[in-house]
Parts: sequence; C-alpha cells; structure tokens
Amino acid sequence: MYLEVFADNPYATNCWLVAAEGRDDAVVIDPGFSPERVLGLLEAASKRPVAVLATHGHDDHIGAVAEVCGPDIPLHIHGDDELALSDATAWGAGYASPPSRPAIVRPFADGDVIEAAGLAFEVIHTPGHTPGSSCFRLPDLVFSGDLVFRGSIGRSDFPNSSPEAMARSLQLFLELPDELVVHPGHLESTTVAVERATNPFLLQLA
Repeated sequence: MYLEVFADNPYATNCWLVAAEGRDDAVVIDPGFSPERVLGLLEAASKRPVAVLATHGHDDHIGAVAEVCGPDIPLHIHGDDELALSDATAWGAGYASPPSRPAIVRPFADGDVIEAAGLAFEVIHTPGHTPGSSCFRLPDLVFSGDLVFRGSIGRSDFPNSSPEAMARSLQLFLELPDELVVHPGHLESTTVAVERATNPFLLQLA
C-alpha cells in the first residue's frame, strides 16, 4: 500500500495520502493546508488524486479541499458537516471562515463504503468533536481524524461539539480490533491495542 503523510502546517494536522499497491491513483484525506505541496507529493510518487475524504469540517482539515479537488475530484464528507464548507458560522463551529466548497461534494453517512484508488473505506460515524466527525476503516487500519490521538483524544468543547456523543464514539473505538493501526488527525500513528491499554481518556471509560 502507498501511504504518505503531510503535516507541515501550523496545527500539525495530518493529511494522509493513500492508494492500493500498484495503483497510480490515490485518495487524499484531510487536506487542510498547502494544496500545492500535497499535490506535489502525489506527483513525486507518480500518483494522481481521484477522491478527497474529510474526517470532519474544521478548517485545519478541509481548508484546502477546493484547491485539491479542482473541478473534477469529489469531496466526501459527512452530511452533518457539509455546511462547514459554505457557512461555518451557520454550521455552529464558533468561528467564521471563508467558503471552501469544491465543485463536487458527496455527503456520506454511517456504514457507507467509499471506493477509490483500489480501496474500500468503511465510514464509521463518530460524532462528538463535530456533528459529522467520522473515521475511515480499511481491513488493517483506521483513519481516526480527531477522535483518538496517540495518548489523547479530540476536543469536545466547541459550540457544536457534544461530550456525550464523544463518549459514545470513544466506546465505538474501543470495539475495534486491537491489531488495527490508527492513523490520527494529529500526532503519530498508534494501534487500538496501545490506546486501549495506555490512553488515559480511554482508560476512564473501561
């Protein structure tokens, strides 16, 4: 599998680039910054983007989606966070930001499967950080967005966050297999087993 991460930005947000082995097309997950550098990484790897996935609607994860998508590449985002692309104030994040809606937007829901670049991403809706926060699961790994980080979890104190929903979503995370590799929205990768055993926020739920 092709897997690369770009995190050189003020929030150290991880933008993941992924494709099945031997493919020349790729999926971009959470391009929040520096679209020219993200696209440059793909070009250097002889890959072309065919889909963009957003784990949620915060600026540091979707700020560059319009530029990366251009006129032809679809953005996949949960329906509950779609409004963040055009009116963050109405979405209720507690801040205003310029619209960043691509030409093609395909809202998804829990349980959907997004097929692109030879891969099938299962959507796991994990609200709490935002209403539409979601994880994307492949057979041996999961992109967790801002649900779970290495040794920590995402915030649930934004105006449109929900601590109660976050607690339920963290319980869903704990139901995942131990061997799954976790590629988060910030910080280094980890595994479900490591977080189950050491993450102080998850230990409180046991």
